[in-house]
Amino acid sequence: MNTLNQKIGFIGAGNMAEAMIGAILRAGLAAPENIRISDASTKRRDEVQNAYNVSAAADNPEIVISCGIVVLSVKPQIIDDVLQELAQSCGFKDLSVKRLFISIAAGIPISRIEKHLYNGLPEEAKNCLPVIRVMPNTPALVGAGMSGMCANACADKSDLETARKILSVMGKVIVTQEDKMDAVTAVSGSGPAYGFYLLEAMIDAGVKLGLERETASELAQTALFGALRLIEEQKETPESLRTKVTSPGGTTEAAIRVLDQNNVKEAISAAIAAAAQRSRSLSAPENA
Repeated sequence: MNTLNQKIGFIGAGNMAEAMIGAILRAGLAAPENIRISDASTKRRDEVQNAYNVSAAADNPEIVISCGIVVLSVKPQIIDDVLQELAQSCGFKDLSVKRLFISIAAGIPISRIEKHLYNGLPEEAKNCLPVIRVMPNTPALVGAGMSGMCANACADKSDLETARKILSVMGKVIVTQEDKMDAVTAVSGSGPAYGFYLLEAMIDAGVKLGLERETASELAQTALFGALRLIEEQKETPESLRTKVTSPGGTTEAAIRVLDQNNVKEAISAAIAAAAQRSRSLSAPENA
C-alpha cells in the first residue's frame, strides 16, 4: 500500500480515532511524525500520543493549519462548537492548499459541516475544502470494520480515493449516497451491538440450562463466528443456510418456532428503524 504524502490530523482522540491511528500505522500508510492529534482532554491526548508516538497540537486550529487531511472525530453533540472555532480561527479564505475534511461524527450531515466551513467563501475556496462523511463501526479496532462514506460536490475522485485508502486499513468500505447514511448507521454502525446482544442472550440461556458461563460463552461465540464464515465462504444467503440446518421436527425448528411466535424479526426491524431515526435526529442541532 502506498503511503500518503500528506499529514493526517485528528480533531478528537477517542476510541475510533485511536483505532484509525493504529490501523494507519500498522499498514504503513503514514509515519507517526505525519500524524497529529488534538483533544479537549489533555489526559486523553497524552495517552494516545505516548501510545503511538504521534505529535500533539496545541489546539484544533493548529491541526487544520498543519495537516492536509483533517479527521473530525468528535462527539456529534459538540461538532458545531468545534466547526465554529475552526471557521473563526483558520482563515479558510486565505488557504492556498487543499484541506480534505473527513467526518466520523454520527448523524451529522455534510450540509451542517458546510454551513460552518463555507460561510462567506467563494466557490473556488470551497473547492479547497472537500468534505467526506463516514460511518465506521467498532470492529475497525481489530481490522474487521465496515465504513460507509459519501462526499460533497467539492470532493473529487482523488479525495474519495484518499478517504478509501485510509478507511480500508480498518476493514471494508462502501460508497453510498448521503440519504442512505442513516440506514448505514442503523445497520452497520450500531450493528455490532446487536450481535453482542444476541450473544448475551445465548450465553445466559446456556447458563440457565446448566452450563458454566465460560463454556456457554465459547459455544455461543464459536457458533456465530462459524455462521458468518459459512455465509462468507459458501456465498449463500442467511435464509438459505438457515433452511438447510432447520430439519423438520428437529431442535432448530423448535427454537425458530419460538422466535417467530415472539415476532423477533419484527422486533429487530423496529430496533434498527429506531437507530436510523436517532441518526436523523442528530442532524438537527437542537436535538443533538
